[in-house]
Amino acid sequence: MREGQGRVEPAGTEGRPGADFPVVAGVLFGLGLGGFFDGIVLHQVLQWHHMLSTWYPITSIENLELNTLWDGIFHSATYVFVVLGLFVLWRRGRGRTSSWSKQALAGSLLVGWGSFNLVEGLIDHQWLGVHHVNERVDREHWFLWDLGFLAWGLAMLLSGVWLLWRRRGRRAVAPTALRR
Repeated sequence: MREGQGRVEPAGTEGRPGADFPVVAGVLFGLGLGGFFDGIVLHQVLQWHHMLSTWYPITSIENLELNTLWDGIFHSATYVFVVLGLFVLWRRGRGRTSSWSKQALAGSLLVGWGSFNLVEGLIDHQWLGVHHVNERVDREHWFLWDLGFLAWGLAMLLSGVWLLWRRRGRRAVAPTALRR
């Protein structure tokens, strides 16, 4: 172990590209970006649904106000994920001289975003039914849009896991001289 600027790093990792990338920061950023995309694109731009639009359809000003409030609470939660990710990234990156892996960043972002889609899709769309992905289509097609959202989330999650696994595997088998 080697001490450096208030933290201890494993010997040999301080100058290695991609060493000790804070995957949790990337996952938090991915969770936040997934939420921002959902809230900005699906709630506001396309107006396919709002946070509670199945329970309180947008048929009155009162329901629109209630949904807008809960959209704002939802955005606030996704903002917290991004702030936490930034905090973790800042804490881990402060004073570093090595570069981190773009593959680890992309993989962790995909894991976070895919996880967001899966959790949000399963809980909000399927379990609670507070809204569905596209409520502008005929009701019998809502489930197909929800499945597409889940499939998109699963594809991102698996792609992210694959990128992280591939990066870890390459680092483990690469000669030490190539890892620096």
